[in-house]
Amino acid sequence: MDSHKEYRKAFSLLILVLTFFYIAQIMNISYYPAEIKIAKGENKSIDVLFPFSLNALHDEDTIVQSTYNQNNTKGFKKSYQINGIEAGEAKFQLKLLGLIPIKRFDVNVVKRQFLVPGGNALGVRLNTKGVLVVAVTDVLGVDGKRYNPAKEAGIKTGDSILEINDIKVKDAEHVVELLNQTQDKKIKIVIERNKIRFETEVIPVKSMQDNCYRLGIWVRDKTAGIGTLTFYDENSKIFGALGHGITDMDTGNLLNVEYGKITNAKIANIEQGKRGSPGEIRGIFYETENVLGEIIKNSPYGIFGVIGDEFIRSNKTKPIPIGFKEEVREGKAHILTTIDNNKIEKFEIEIIKAQPQQYPNQKSITVKIVDKRLLQKTGGIVQGMSGSPIIQDGKLIGAITHVFVNDPTKGYGIYIEWMLEQVMSNYQTNNKLVNNF
Repeated sequence: MDSHKEYRKAFSLLILVLTFFYIAQIMNISYYPAEIKIAKGENKSIDVLFPFSLNALHDEDTIVQSTYNQNNTKGFKKSYQINGIEAGEAKFQLKLLGLIPIKRFDVNVVKRQFLVPGGNALGVRLNTKGVLVVAVTDVLGVDGKRYNPAKEAGIKTGDSILEINDIKVKDAEHVVELLNQTQDKKIKIVIERNKIRFETEVIPVKSMQDNCYRLGIWVRDKTAGIGTLTFYDENSKIFGALGHGITDMDTGNLLNVEYGKITNAKIANIEQGKRGSPGEIRGIFYETENVLGEIIKNSPYGIFGVIGDEFIRSNKTKPIPIGFKEEVREGKAHILTTIDNNKIEKFEIEIIKAQPQQYPNQKSITVKIVDKRLLQKTGGIVQGMSGSPIIQDGKLIGAITHVFVNDPTKGYGIYIEWMLEQVMSNYQTNNKLVNNF
């Protein structure tokens, strides 16, 4: 009798362990990306543990061919090889015991894109669409009283003023000119807030300070800085840089671009990064000289535009294939960046972690600088290196975006796919960029 109870107890424990094991596997599977990219003419292996199996939902041999690879099968692990035959999408289902659907995979066969990696130090000059409101304040009127016309009209910090009395606002000086033309009459203002436009009315107040008519706002119409070119496409002439958007220093809002340009920048000096204090590359560039291209889009995942023919002709760097996010692995890689003598150089890094992301994010890859010369020169990742291309196994996989404030030897990078997605989708209203691509 006792031996029978012991047997039942051992059997129950075994069932419990197996149950927990497969629940853990199902949870693991739930985090696996719903879409898998395979380059046309290449293949990808997918490992599945028993009792799960992988099945094509339809007969899609014209797009992919899937085979059960017995040579790579060990123990409870089954290995499937999927070959990308032609561009298109194929659907696969992961099933339990070949019967119960667990998860669907969309296998997308695409042509692997080739891009020219950057690493060039850039001067970035950007003019906003209209003017950006960075502060709302009181106006001391000529009667000695305080007024706040902007606040009363519902204007807030972070708003963009696009039009005054149906006239398109060019810059801060233009706002002053238009207000003094209307004086103390009611004016109509077109505002953009969170990509939504609306109208408001306001009466300017004559300021005791300079006898000019004011709304009680501080505005900004342009910004400039140093960054790094990530890539450009030889055929479309589209470039991407920075890996993150340009935001206003006061409001933190993404700047709404009217136009902008990138130029060659000369490195002046470097402030080393230290624990608690990010370093910085300081450069010099001039608005009218060495213009490399035009900025058309400022997105959360980089700035994008059209590169000039002269730069393309003078650049000797060859295009390399991009790496899909599923191909990024922990281990050795390198970046291209400029820190001295305006020369692009290669520096070794280590990829510590690659996030399994399904949606765009600036923090896709965690990296550590291991190159001794770069550490000696900069202390690690510093401001101005944003956009430095990350290359692994001969493929362009992403760009540097952030530094760890408490450890400048480490930082984040963005997958190159997230940058390219900004060019291909979500901005169809920007016809100039879409048509050029």
